[in-house]
Amino acid sequence: MDIGVLTVPLADQSKEDAFEYLASIGVDAVELGCGGFVGDDHLSQAEYRGDEDAQADLHDLLDEHDLRISALATHNNPLHPDDDRSSEADEDLRGAIELAGELGVDAVTCFSGLPAGGPNDETPNWITAPWPTEHAEMLDYQWEEVGIPYWSAIDDHAEEHGVDVAIEMHPNMLVYEPEGMVRLREATGERIGANYDPSHLYWQGIDITDSIRYLGEHDAIHHFHAKDTKVYEANARTKGVLDTAPYTAEEDRSWLFRSIGYGHGETHWKDVASTLRMVGYDDVMSIEHEDSLTSGREGLEKAVDVLDRAVFETEPGEAYWA
Repeated sequence: MDIGVLTVPLADQSKEDAFEYLASIGVDAVELGCGGFVGDDHLSQAEYRGDEDAQADLHDLLDEHDLRISALATHNNPLHPDDDRSSEADEDLRGAIELAGELGVDAVTCFSGLPAGGPNDETPNWITAPWPTEHAEMLDYQWEEVGIPYWSAIDDHAEEHGVDVAIEMHPNMLVYEPEGMVRLREATGERIGANYDPSHLYWQGIDITDSIRYLGEHDAIHHFHAKDTKVYEANARTKGVLDTAPYTAEEDRSWLFRSIGYGHGETHWKDVASTLRMVGYDDVMSIEHEDSLTSGREGLEKAVDVLDRAVFETEPGEAYWA
């Protein structure tokens, strides 16, 4: 299993400098943003799509540093009720899938998006309870009238280009937990699966290794984000975990995204790596740094240090004792 990095924290550096740095700290793979919320500082679709020379130069640079691309990232809301916003997000996603196919990259990471609660609404609406009853009706509209038709079409597009679409389960999106992920996959196609990011599941109270097993049973893990979260019980006990305080108001929040090892210890991350291998996922653990208590470089280096001891570098040997 490889250690990867989503390169967004290094957006102020050139690809050359970012790749050199990442290789020097023991990284094996990069996840490159190419649109949406993550930006495109290291992979502009306008520059690389359809340009074989530019793509060859990128591969040469990766080879120089013994790196590979684990995924292209374009996180946005293609289900947004504003036509301009959803069209832009859809164009970015479809373009990323096409570029991934041209580059020989297996996966594109993204969000499921979030529709409005009805055809005449103007803003996305995250439904978290089935009552009052109009909320259940809104949720049915979001899935049956918007989400499933859209992602069925994306599954067809991804199949055409030989690329998996890895959706990050994220609150304030239609798909934010594993059962919803499996529902979408079964209603659309096998190209649709998870970019399993545990950081959004910890604070929801979801067990990480159990949910990895659940998604593994459905062959639904296409990519993995290594990102930790710490729940601060002193705050959670009084206001719960649906916390709208700013991420930079660290002392007031019920939970924070943390660098690997600062929310859960090394033993936990070894369990995660082991469970991923048990369910047949042995590709990459791609570090996403969003820890407001440290710098990007320090967060990445500390995460690599923990994961280096957690991931397996070799294939399983013969079980001669069995």
